[in-house]
Amino acid sequence: MKQAKKNIFHDYIVREGLKTTQQREIILEFFLSSAKHMSIEELYRELRAKHPNIGYATVCRTLKLFAGSGIAREIHIGDGQTRYEHIADGEHHDHLVCTRCGKIAEFENKTIEKLQAAVADSYGFLIESHKLELYGLCAKCRR
Repeated sequence: MKQAKKNIFHDYIVREGLKTTQQREIILEFFLSSAKHMSIEELYRELRAKHPNIGYATVCRTLKLFAGSGIAREIHIGDGQTRYEHIADGEHHDHLVCTRCGKIAEFENKTIEKLQAAVADSYGFLIESHKLELYGLCAKCRR
């Protein structure tokens, strides 16, 4: 899976007439190795600890390239920060977002998916994509 995403990204870079750089490769490897929904700032801080020559603008542009290539998607959870998450073919999930600590949990629920499809169908609506984000307090913050 990881190598397939790398290949998709590299093919995209070639199609766009861009260069594969060592900094992009470092960011790509780090991003694909993380399971978190990372903001640009979070990714930048973690990368800078090991790679002080990588600039904020490079991280920002590279994440946008990941989204453009289809290996990542931008998510916005209402806190003013853009986060990025991996995209896997055929995979869909929704999010639980803690409004206190910012933790994001992914979940899948076939019943919810069926209900959404039924509602859309009752309106003669064809769903092309959707997102469901539920906001509240995680178990740790509720204590």
